[in-house]
Amino acid sequence: MHELAPYAVSEDVSRGRAINEAPPSGRSEFQRDRDRIIHSKAFRRLEYKTQVFVNHEGDLFRTRLTHSLEVAQIGRSVARNLGLNEDLVEAITLAHDLGHTPFGHAGQDALHKCMKNFGGFEHNLQSLRVVDVLEERYAAFDGLNLCFETREGILKHASKKNAGLLGEVGERFIMNRRPSLEAQLANFADEIAYNNHDVDDGLRSGLISLEQLQDVTIFSRHLDQVQTSYPDLKNRRLVYETVRCMINTLATDLTVQSQKNIAEAKLTGLADVYLAPPLIGFSDSIKKEQHQLKKFLYDHLYMHSRVVRMSSKASHIIKRLFDAFSVNARLLPEKYQYKFKYEGYQAIADYIAGMTDRYAIREYQRLFAISQD
Repeated sequence: MHELAPYAVSEDVSRGRAINEAPPSGRSEFQRDRDRIIHSKAFRRLEYKTQVFVNHEGDLFRTRLTHSLEVAQIGRSVARNLGLNEDLVEAITLAHDLGHTPFGHAGQDALHKCMKNFGGFEHNLQSLRVVDVLEERYAAFDGLNLCFETREGILKHASKKNAGLLGEVGERFIMNRRPSLEAQLANFADEIAYNNHDVDDGLRSGLISLEQLQDVTIFSRHLDQVQTSYPDLKNRRLVYETVRCMINTLATDLTVQSQKNIAEAKLTGLADVYLAPPLIGFSDSIKKEQHQLKKFLYDHLYMHSRVVRMSSKASHIIKRLFDAFSVNARLLPEKYQYKFKYEGYQAIADYIAGMTDRYAIREYQRLFAISQD
């Protein structure tokens, strides 16, 4: 691994694991975290969970799994240039969506409404719950027993009420402290990945067009550059090259601006990071362009009638499943029937959140479809 900056998280300053374990052989503690995440059942499920387009709508659209891999790649690249811990960034980015529901944000919103009177639902908190409690792989403990810094990075935000229930990992929200720079970076790598790859998937789907994107500064600027350099480039390769250049610009700007912020903060060590304002971020000009791109995607892709129709169906599926299990817990698999006795509606949320898109659709059909035989 490259030499770490004094304000990076190293194993020497890690707050360790909730349950002590012998040090790993031939790899770092954060590499062990990454490996446990990759081998988890929740990680495999991401292959069949929606990013924007529901899994069965096309083989080439991004899923939560491919998105997570892309976030990790961007995060590692920037981390190296900033002298941060690449292994920690990789572990956080690979785990950040483990708790996401089927059907993307539509599924999360629907499950949150269902759970409104029972503590609500937030995929960020659920991701932490997955790695702390729900994974069942190891003889000595529930969950994955990840390092504190990995768990802290997964927990992007939490209300003070929820933070108070999370113990040590929730303290920073109560004390108004920042997480590590690695955790801050993971958030921005996520933003770079989903904005740019949603452009790619949106164009592939035909729901947005190159003509519409001409009004988006960051896209049109890079499209012009690509067409100037490669005047004969057309179709998908033109899109790929433009998106690639956009990602490079954003990653470079994030690196340069963050370096400036870190230098101005005069950090002497990791303790200073927790007390400083957020230090990882874009320049003002790029921030403005990113905001314009986000608004475009919201107006023209996420609110497109085809996406809204699918989101409506997804919400209906989640609500019907939740209502059915709430009325009759015996409809749940035996494992979750047992959990329901002790954990109530959280057991139903755990079951639904763990579903893939196609499993949720099949479960809906099993419960509500009338056989034609």
